[in-house]
Amino acid sequence: MTIIASLLRAAELPDSPTARLDAELLLAAALGKSRSYLHTWPEKIVSSEDALRFAGYLQRRRSGEPVAYILGQQGFWKLDLEVAPHTLIPRPDTELLVEAALELLPASPANVLDLGTGSGAIALALASERPAWRVTAVDRVFEAVALAERNRQRLHLDNVTVLNSHWFSALKDHTYHLIISNPPYIADNDPHLVAGDVRFEPASALVAGHDGLDDLRLIIAQAPLHLEAGGWLLLEHGYDQAPAVRDLLLAQGFAEVHSRIDLGGHERISLGRRPC
Repeated sequence: MTIIASLLRAAELPDSPTARLDAELLLAAALGKSRSYLHTWPEKIVSSEDALRFAGYLQRRRSGEPVAYILGQQGFWKLDLEVAPHTLIPRPDTELLVEAALELLPASPANVLDLGTGSGAIALALASERPAWRVTAVDRVFEAVALAERNRQRLHLDNVTVLNSHWFSALKDHTYHLIISNPPYIADNDPHLVAGDVRFEPASALVAGHDGLDDLRLIIAQAPLHLEAGGWLLLEHGYDQAPAVRDLLLAQGFAEVHSRIDLGGHERISLGRRPC
């Protein structure tokens, strides 16, 4: 079977709005080639071994498993990251957090904290753009800490330290110029938890109580103890949670509280500044 015939057959993947892209990524991985190779050599014959590997990938995708978990990698910002089922898959909307953080602080030395780092995506993206920043990335899941550390080492980002900590628990009295987080924010009865790719992602990184705000409440309540005067707290949240998160920030005494809109036109991140 040729490459193009394989792709046309695979593009019949059900329940995927990106079936063609999924098929290209999986076939390129099965062949050990780039996606551009598929378009440059569409008439190349796929070996029986590669075809079998591709068929296995397709079967996993048809069962709903995310492409990122099948391949063990995902692009985020300008980085290629290792991912695994014990961490969330980094998503394009979360790049809004990175953009906002880079706008808030200058490129001069600063201490930055990434809470619930998962694969390390946010921390590593910031560190890659701001070599003078000292970024601390924490997660309570030991496997996530190990994964983020592997990504850090592979990317040679020596301005990042990865630690095991349940939010602020291991940070003592350290303070930061910026605290950033994409915490769990889905309500425990949300129907999306049993649909699509989310079914395969760890519930501990998704669910936060009956209204999805438990972890956001905790972070907002404790952040002032770990922020420098004038420091920023920057949070991702659900598409409909911005008013509640702004209220929590204001109640905790944060200034300059506002939200920003994601690629889909939703208020996806909110932020506030500890008064000087």
